Amino acid sequence: MTTKDQLCTVLQQAGRNPSQKALDKYWPPGTKKLNFDDFCEILKKEKPAEPDQLMRIFKKFDLNNDGYISHDELSRILTSSGEKMSPKEVDEIFSLADVNKDGKLDYAEFCRLLESTVEQCQTAALEKLEADAKLKRQNFGNQLDITPQSVESQPELSPSETQPRTEPETTLRKDSRSSSRPSSARSRRSSSSTAITMGAGSTKSGRLAEPKSLQDWNHTLMRGCFHLEEDGTIVSLQYRLIIPETTSVYLTIRPLNLSPIPDKPSQWMCVDTALYVVTGNETKEDSNLVGFTEFRDKERFLWRGELNAGSYLLLPFTTGCRLMKRMRKTATKAAQLVNRTQSGELELTKEFKAALSDIFEVIDLDGSGLLSLEEYNFFEQRTSGEKCDEDAWAICKENFDTKKNELTRQGFLELNLMEANDREGDPRDLWLTLEAMGYNRSLEIVEACPFVIEVYCEDVKATLQAVHLDSGIKMLNSAVQRSITSKAEARSLKGHENVLVYTYKGESRISSVIANKSNQKVTVHINNEQSKNCVSSRGMSVFAVEVPARTKMVCQHVMALNDQQEWTYNCVETIIPGL
Repeated sequence: MTTKDQLCTVLQQAGRNPSQKALDKYWPPGTKKLNFDDFCEILKKEKPAEPDQLMRIFKKFDLNNDGYISHDELSRILTSSGEKMSPKEVDEIFSLADVNKDGKLDYAEFCRLLESTVEQCQTAALEKLEADAKLKRQNFGNQLDITPQSVESQPELSPSETQPRTEPETTLRKDSRSSSRPSSARSRRSSSSTAITMGAGSTKSGRLAEPKSLQDWNHTLMRGCFHLEEDGTIVSLQYRLIIPETTSVYLTIRPLNLSPIPDKPSQWMCVDTALYVVTGNETKEDSNLVGFTEFRDKERFLWRGELNAGSYLLLPFTTGCRLMKRMRKTATKAAQLVNRTQSGELELTKEFKAALSDIFEVIDLDGSGLLSLEEYNFFEQRTSGEKCDEDAWAICKENFDTKKNELTRQGFLELNLMEANDREGDPRDLWLTLEAMGYNRSLEIVEACPFVIEVYCEDVKATLQAVHLDSGIKMLNSAVQRSITSKAEARSLKGHENVLVYTYKGESRISSVIANKSNQKVTVHINNEQSKNCVSSRGMSVFAVEVPARTKMVCQHVMALNDQQEWTYNCVETIIPGL
């Protein structure tokens, strides 16, 4: 964005209503442009105006408590306080909301009108995204996804960055002075290409045999879930593994199937998973990569090795190729969460109970069938950002079904029924919880992927515990980069010997890292148009990335769209001059 007016317009399309003072703060004198990450930071600070909040404000000025405010009273307020409006602007408000034409503002109707306007703005913004996507296809070629995913899909960060998700992504416009397709002469000098054909997906690699005596090894497991955030990032718990003495270790991670029907697995079972083993403290950025689960057995990914006595972090990872943000379609009718019985009491619907039961399975980290305070607090942290203290937990145990001082599945259902009763059946807070856990309005998990980690130790019993949610981002990205650069050979782009591309070929994915060893930033144009049966973590077949000087950056991960068919990765990387 290159003007303050553009910033104001886009904020309004996102349902915000920034004051002039706020805009001046976000766009101080001397500002020339703001990028997407700047905009995301502003969105976090500018909260949308809620109709309930506006109603409370209007009621303060409704002296008669009759649902109306007179023209003279509102005019006095709006022209004398805050960001003063002109009498003409006040008249325009009345022309919209004085439905009875009696000189009084029906402020409840005005709030409804405002909410409707916000929805219309957001709809217009989505339509504009669709139009932009068509324009990008004209410039770059076809997208791999039918929605403008590139706007929301974001890459991993380099360890040198100081804040999460600050990697700039350059998308060239049709009217840009420099063409998005460099001249053939430039292309020959500064581009490089990689072509890899992968066979139809094998369900068993055969390269890492399961230990024959595995059933005799000490075994522990822990569950978790990948959660897709609004900005496109993927977060999950990270885990602490404590090995008391040197031993052989066998690690696995796989999606957790919650389907009760054996031949109809959960829809997220196709999401790829990986587990990175690093040494280091979760509060520090420095870490050493010990290994990662690069071998595959059906939906499981495996690692086997020897670990010395000590403490390790296990960092779950998914590429985002099959768990990514989708542009929301027109909302369908929301599922019913609560009903009233003939006696007037509230009860949870069968569909809502089933969803809560699945949530219980996911947050029951150790699979014991009971929720400890620690497990419940990870759930609370995800859904409300708060924690339940010991006193509140004691009250919880007094009022809901417990066993061994832990909450049962029935107790968890009772707790949610109590929350519904506290709000007299209003389901809005219940929906916030469901959405935070990845559910859509049809009670389907579409923006999450539950998983299970299993640890087998040959000679000792290891301790495995969850330690943090939504942390270790830089540590994880560092581990992903190192796993790629340690397994792949570097090749330089022609004409740019200091710009290297590492391409890692795994059993189910291909990943690349761009290393810029020069003292200047470079912009690299990525073209996957010749790839077949592929999906990229970027969500587009053509895009550009800006790599700061002296840094490495994960460029993309690519997987097969259809595992049962052959797929070809064909990527051309080109330096875009002058950007």
